[in-house]
Amino acid sequence: MIEDIRICFVGDSFVQGVGDPEYRGWIGRVLEATGEGMTAFNLGLRRDTSEDVLQRWRREALPRFLPGADNRLVVSFGSNDMVEEGGAVRVEAARCVRNLELLLDGCRDRGVTPFVVGPPPVADAGDAHLRRTVALADAMEGACRERYVPFVATTSELAADPVWTGEALAGDGAHPGGGGYGRLAALVLAGQWHEWIRQPLRDS
Repeated sequence: MIEDIRICFVGDSFVQGVGDPEYRGWIGRVLEATGEGMTAFNLGLRRDTSEDVLQRWRREALPRFLPGADNRLVVSFGSNDMVEEGGAVRVEAARCVRNLELLLDGCRDRGVTPFVVGPPPVADAGDAHLRRTVALADAMEGACRERYVPFVATTSELAADPVWTGEALAGDGAHPGGGGYGRLAALVLAGQWHEWIRQPLRDS
């Protein structure tokens, strides 16, 4: 049994855990609840879109992996893609989904086991942004299903969660505090996380 589990978490400010006064975000809470020995790296970066993550994940994650280890990648992006700037979204939904597909295919080619967390909602971004993000999340889930990659839906669930939205609106309008990140962590833990952690390393 391979005991050296290495997990890189890559994505945007929600991955980074911006807004949490405890500096744990959802990742720290998920790892705390997992109860497994592992080495984890938070590679979240504020304002990153799927384009940004696709460009940087190899150079940031691959050096943190080891040959013969159980190397894994948790991916979460999309909220920033759906932000409208200058009359257009930052990254079109079809392009965002394609970026996810390329990233997942890259994981497969390098023997890295992926897990995808859907884009959380931005509380003060308006109904149009929420509709775009919900539709994007559905398409991302389809891409994951085709590749047998676990996907955790978060957009609609957190948009209807008074803790997430209340903390975000009391803060910068987008990022919750510890309670909201706890709600996101609970979704991840209920969404095949433990099964994914326990699954054996596949031969590359």
